[in-house]
Parts: sequence; C-alpha cells; structure tokens
Amino acid sequence: MTSPPEWTVIDFIHRGAWWRNPSIRVLNLLLLLPLFTASINGLDSSLVNGLQILPAWQDYFDHPNGRTLGLISAAQVIGSIAGLPFTPLSADHLGRKPTLFVGAVIMLAGVALQSAARTIGMFIGARGLIGFGLTFVLGAAPLLITELAYPTQRGKLTSMYNASWYIGSIVSAWTCFGAYQGAGHSVWSWRIPTLVQALGPLLQVSFIWAVPESPRFLVAKGRESKAARILARYHSLTHDEQDPLIMFEMAQIRHALKLEKETSKSTSFITLFSTPGNRKRMLIIIALAVFSQWSGNGLVSYYINLVFEGVGIKDAGTKAAINGGLQVWNLIAAMSGALLVDKLGRRTLFIISNVGMLIGFGAWTLTTALFNTMDNKAAAKATIPFIFIFYFFYDIAYTPMLIAYTLEILPFSIRAKGFAVMNLAVSLTLAFNQFVNPWALDALGWKYYLVYCGWLIIELVFAVCYVVETKGRTLEETAALFDGEQRPQVLMQQGGEAATMSRNFAARGPGIWVEQEKSIVADVVALRENAPKRVSDRSSASTSMSRYDEERSTHSHSRIYEAI
Repeated sequence: MTSPPEWTVIDFIHRGAWWRNPSIRVLNLLLLLPLFTASINGLDSSLVNGLQILPAWQDYFDHPNGRTLGLISAAQVIGSIAGLPFTPLSADHLGRKPTLFVGAVIMLAGVALQSAARTIGMFIGARGLIGFGLTFVLGAAPLLITELAYPTQRGKLTSMYNASWYIGSIVSAWTCFGAYQGAGHSVWSWRIPTLVQALGPLLQVSFIWAVPESPRFLVAKGRESKAARILARYHSLTHDEQDPLIMFEMAQIRHALKLEKETSKSTSFITLFSTPGNRKRMLIIIALAVFSQWSGNGLVSYYINLVFEGVGIKDAGTKAAINGGLQVWNLIAAMSGALLVDKLGRRTLFIISNVGMLIGFGAWTLTTALFNTMDNKAAAKATIPFIFIFYFFYDIAYTPMLIAYTLEILPFSIRAKGFAVMNLAVSLTLAFNQFVNPWALDALGWKYYLVYCGWLIIELVFAVCYVVETKGRTLEETAALFDGEQRPQVLMQQGGEAATMSRNFAARGPGIWVEQEKSIVADVVALRENAPKRVSDRSSASTSMSRYDEERSTHSHSRIYEAI
C-alpha cells in the first residue's frame, strides 16, 4: 500500500478555532450577506402562507380560493422558472456579485409592486417578479459561498445555508402575527409584512460590494493576480500571496478550470443518463427533489389556513401564533439534522425521516378525519402536535441534505448540470403542488390526505431500496459506489490518500480533521506519493507547488474538486 506523503497542504491550513484567526473571522462575517439569501427565500416563499391567515388580506382580495389561491402561491415559482435560463449566464459572464446585485434590485421592484397592489392580478404579477429576481440571487449566493469560504469552513457554511431557510419563514410568520395584533383589520396588517420583504434585498444591494468576488471567476476571466490577492487576504494569516496554501489553491483553481473546459466539450444533459451509474444518480436526485415537495409538507408550508380551517381553528391570532411556533420548531429540527448527518449517515437519516413522516402524517390524517366526520373536538386539538411531529421528521433529512447529498453523489464533469436538473425538478414539482393542493382540498377535504399517505409509503420503499450511504467517504469513493471500480488508477490512489490523511490528522486537536472533515480534506487535496519532504522555507514550498503543477498537468483526467 502506498504510504501518504510527508508534506501536504494540510500542514498550512489553520487548525485552531476559526474565530481566533482574524482573516477567517472577517471572511465569515462578510459571507453572512450571501448566506442571508436562503433566509430571504424562506421569507418570500412563506409570506403568502401567513397572509392567508389575515382577515384584511382575505377581505381586500375577495377571499381567493381554489385555482386563484393556487396561482397566487405558484406565481413566485413560475417567475423563478422563467429566470432559470438566464441565471447561469449572468453568473459566468458578469460574475457572482453582479448577479446577486441584479437579482436583489429586481426583487426590490417586485416588493414595491406587491406592497402597492390594488388588484389580485397586480399582486400575482408582483409575486412573479419577486420570483424572477430571487432565482438570480439563489443562483449566485451558493457559488460565492462555496468558492470564497475557507476550506475548513466550507462544509459547515453550505449546510447552514439551506437550513437557514426557516429563519426567513420565522420572520414571515411572526411579522404577520405582529401586524395582525397591531393593525387588526387595517390594510396595513398585510402591507407591512410585504414591505418587510424589502429588508434582505436592500441589505444585499447596499453591502454586496464589500464582499470579494469569487477567485474562481476571476481566474476564469484571466485576472489571476486579483484572485491571489483575495485568497491571501482572507485565507492566509500573513496575507502573503506566496503562502503555500494560497499557491496550492491557485493551482487547484487553474487545473479545475482547465478540466472544466475539457469536460464541457464532451458532456451534455444527455450525459446525465448515458451510463448505468449516471442513470442511478439522476433517479435518486429527481426522486428526492420530488419527495422534498410532495411529502405533505406543502399543505402546511403554503396552505396552513386551509389546514387550520379543516380542524375547526378559526381565530386569526391563534392561527398566526401556531404558525410562528411551527417555524421556530422547523429551524431547530433542520439544524439538528445538519449536525447528525456525519454521525448517523445520509441513508439512515432519510429512512428515519420517511418512517417518522409516514407515522406522523397518518396520525394527522386520522385526527382530521375524526373531526370532519364525527365532530370530535379532542381529535382536532390533537392534530396540531402531529403536525409538529411530522415536520420534525421532514426537517431532519430533506431540509439539510437535499442540496448537499445531490452535490455529493454527482461527479465533477456533470455536477453543474445535475444540480440544475434538481433545481428544475423542485420548481416544477412545487408549482404543480401549489396549484393543485387548494383545488384538491376544496374538492376532497380530508380525504385528499390519504393520497399523501400512499405516496409516503412509496417514498419509504424508495429510500430503503435506492438511497446510497456516503458517510465517511471521499468524493472519489462515492463515485465508485455508482460507477464501480473502473476508475483511473491515479484517482483511486488520490482518494485513498485523502482518506488516510483525514484519519491521521484526527488526533491533532479537538474538533479538527476528524472523521466528518474527510470531504473537506478531499476538497483541498491529496499530493502524490513522490511529493517532496516537508519543508519550512517558502522557496522550497514554492518549488513544491511548481512540481505539483507540472505533475498534475501530465494527468489530464485527474479529478480536481470544484469546491475550490
């Protein structure tokens, strides 16, 4: 067995607490602005749910229901789908920061139109415009976070990004509650919550220029010196561009872009389904995307007023308070799931989630049926706890892992295209879901819940039969699970070395380079067996980086992780 190299990039990474490193501390503070994007999405997506509870909004728009209510809820998603073709073009040609800025400006225009809406058509148009701008922001912010974050912080920030959706939904729910308590039946009880939507985009428009541009984008545009300065400023304690870590990261970016150009010539969306391994990947990805919206969560996430009405809860203040408490509960559950991913494993969490959702939703269906058929008041009261139980099991898996698991099982050459397909599947499923749910609830009542009970059984069977465990594996080892062992020898050697290094460094300090950090180590690298011995002077380190560059260029098919 090949022994790991004595000199690796890990020796130059900060291994103490991140807040004790001023460069990382400043960078993480700046990344809060793009990280805020998921919360903005949560606020925008949840707002109509809260507005439905407010009597003033219902009266002003003549109590919309059925297909009209479905169109109001789906308008933002329809706008997002319309913006999808333009988002990657803007991010790749204008840059990550300008794309985020453009999206925030469009959202501000949509919020202004929505707040001043006088007709239902004007309100729907404003929701569509907000969705169109939101897709630009959502397309740029994760890229900026991934490509700027310090190597040891990247995984944590990515997990927090998706889970922070519920921060926005909490703000939405409690803003509607506060507006109702303060303004009652005044039109301002619904106009004020819509104006709150402007806060996030306004902060991003005002301060995004303080956040550095993606080094990867700068290198792609031939501005390597600026990219090196940014990496030195935020990744090096000494701000030295000759720091071995900075040199290594720059080499990784150059090679990744070179490989990206090579693979883009030979890959297309057809490639996603061209091999048995890729077809299995896409089956899992599309299924999880559909499950994330069709598990019954859409009933409460977008039509909570209809659910409450179905169990006899009529008071607007009570509805708003329960909705606000549910969003806080969701945030706690989602963050807990993110922390359990590396302890319990992906497959285990998905199975636990689906079993719990099936039991919780089954009980929810039963109590709703008892109230509607027998006017059982005790059953109506029991419905609320079962809603909370159902959401706990949904949040521990589908909120933190949908994006992370998708990117984890996709190989480099098709990762961007596969991720785009996942986003499209989520948007289309969500649009259909939002349009059909209110119509089906009006037509079938509680019996519509039985459809979701049957669907949840299908989800559980799928999770048991198809979801692959990736816990403790590098990206290369994960790829072998789908493609078999027919991988280039150099790739498998690198994967083994990366895993070996992560184990060796587990004892270096509390919470540093432990088992769950393997994916981070794999992101930043594995030097080859003939790498030079550990050195202390910068000139030797510089020579090492040059040798690394030369060696990597001789292996045109070597895997370069795009996370850098």
